[in-house]
Amino acid sequence: MSSMAFNEGVQATNDDASECKRCAVQLGYWEDRYISLFVRAGEKKTPEINRGYYARAKGVEMFIDKFLKKSGSERQIVNLGSGFDTLYWRLKDSNKNVTNFIEVDFPSVTARKCYLIKRNKVLLDKIHMEDGEVRLSATDLHAGNYHIVGVDLRNLHEVEVKLNESEVKFNMPTLFLAECVLVYIDAPKVEQLLSWIAKKFDSPLFVNYEQVNMGDKFGDVMLRNLRARGCPLAGVGACQSLNTQRQRFLRAGWNGSLSWDMVEVYAALPASDRQRIENIEFLDEQELLVQLFQHYCICIAWKGEMFSKIDIT
Repeated sequence: MSSMAFNEGVQATNDDASECKRCAVQLGYWEDRYISLFVRAGEKKTPEINRGYYARAKGVEMFIDKFLKKSGSERQIVNLGSGFDTLYWRLKDSNKNVTNFIEVDFPSVTARKCYLIKRNKVLLDKIHMEDGEVRLSATDLHAGNYHIVGVDLRNLHEVEVKLNESEVKFNMPTLFLAECVLVYIDAPKVEQLLSWIAKKFDSPLFVNYEQVNMGDKFGDVMLRNLRARGCPLAGVGACQSLNTQRQRFLRAGWNGSLSWDMVEVYAALPASDRQRIENIEFLDEQELLVQLFQHYCICIAWKGEMFSKIDIT
């Protein structure tokens, strides 16, 4: 498969995910004032998909909050394969400050994001610092403590160059986020990337949301559907079990790793909020939702001591 076709297939998954998030937000599953500035309203999704995205968004958010509580006042976030994620603006609104925030994605995706930010006053005003300038190229944006850089994660040298252009600090507590990103990259390249992060950064925490239990029938159907859409999952080997998810980090030199499927993550979300969203739409078939939840997981990994006590509870 050509690199171009690969990029287009994976880029389409960003558009899909963004549309799904927008649909769930519109129905009131969670609040995001910015997603509609990046994505036009698409067709309505099924209740299972909306709940799945709720669990994904809230599950990842739970670990972002744990990172922010533990990391002290100087900290940075690196969002890998960030797509049209709106986290920077949402953190700003809730006064959760980070020293540096870097988004990394294919140049074809970052170009579209830069374009949308450039022409939207609401987005632009929030990234503008009093005395700082906004530097924009076709695919990159640097504004105060917010950076978007276009780069293929499989090219480590280029990744390092782009992070340095974004004033990354290797000695600062750093949260790496990846939602359905590593699974598209072949295993040796993922291992190189994870090893490099573990070597370069003093105290990183990695939060990875991705497929799991892909060896069964349900997983097989998911794989076939993605392949049909031009998205072969090159890194699916690490998605066989919760254990293979953890082992990938441990092999790459991280000190510890934990993983939970989305059944467990969903159960760990506040009961009152779960009740609220369960009233938004009626769900005929609990079974399908459970199956979906069993095939996605959150895996975290850390290096050093700072984040070694983080858990799901």
